[in-house]
Parts: sequence; C-alpha cells; structure tokens
Amino acid sequence: MKFGNIRNIKKEVLSDNWYTLNKVTFEYQREDGEWETQIREAYDRGNGAAILLYNIEKGTIILTKQFRMPTYLNGNTDGMMVEVCAGLLEKGNAEETIKMEVEEETGYQIDQVQKVFEAYMSPGSVTEILYFFIGKYKDEMKVSEGGGAEDETENIEVLELCFTEALEMINSGKIKDAKTIMLLQYAQINQILGQ
Repeated sequence: MKFGNIRNIKKEVLSDNWYTLNKVTFEYQREDGEWETQIREAYDRGNGAAILLYNIEKGTIILTKQFRMPTYLNGNTDGMMVEVCAGLLEKGNAEETIKMEVEEETGYQIDQVQKVFEAYMSPGSVTEILYFFIGKYKDEMKVSEGGGAEDETENIEVLELCFTEALEMINSGKIKDAKTIMLLQYAQINQILGQ
C-alpha cells in the first residue's frame, strides 16, 4: 500500500488498556527519491473538543480545575491544572459533545456554540484532532453544580474568573494547558470580551 511518499505501513498494537498505542513501521520517500524505513509510536485516544465559556456583560470566563497525573509525573508539584472545559468526542459530533461536556463539567446548559478552529495537539505522538469552540454563558444557564460525570472520577472544580485575571495566569504560569492558552489568546486577539 502506498500513499504519496509513504508505503508499506504496518501497525502493531503495543497497548490497548486505556486507549490504543500502536507501533507503526513504514517506508518514507525522502526528497532525494530514496526510500527509508521509519518506526514511530502513535497514541490513539480519539478526537476531542474544547470550549471557552464567556460572559461579555460580566467580563468573565468559566474554567475548570482538576488533577492530571501526567503533569504530576512531569514536575507539576500538586498535579492540578486549570483548563477550559473539554472532552473526547462521542458519536463523532464535536458540537453535541462539547455542549454535553459543558453541562457535566461546569453545570451550565448552553444551546449555542461557535467553532473557531481545529488543531492537532501533539502531532509527533498523538493522533487526536481537537475542535475548539467558544460559547456565551449567563448565570441563569446554571442547572447544576457540575464537577464531571460520576463514572469518570473527574472531581472538577468550576472557576469563574475575570478574563484579564485568566490572561495574567498564563504569564504567571498558573495556566499551563495548551488548549486553554490557545482559546484565551483567541479571545484576546479577536476581542471577544471587548478587551
């Protein structure tokens, strides 16, 4: 099998415990026309969606805070991360997934979201494409305390912050999550909150 400058793709499942880790062996055609064998590992956890909830009148946004073991293993002393609401796609529909995640994680029931872009988050090792959204929220949209789905052991704290405070948290290192930084900077560049 050949796709452009790739041929003879072989996959070997290394782990299928939580998500799927594949060892991929393939031949890659270099610019000089020579073919070389390469081996890579690719982690397939599905695709996801993330959203920045914002309130123009209050100048606020909604973020979440939860424990992330991989960050703890790599120097985050308490393992806690401040992030936008996000989740893996269910049934392949990014818009419906993110609305459901918003209600589960934050307790807000929103009906309109706007897709702003999509990105591969770690293209050297993870197959995931993340779909990025923004959405308005109002106090009256709060239907529960949020905190995440009980069967997913998320233990999420919901944070309502001033937009300017969240931007300062990037500079101070209190926000280190890529998807959150990307959406906050998108909101800043496009003056979503009138900044």
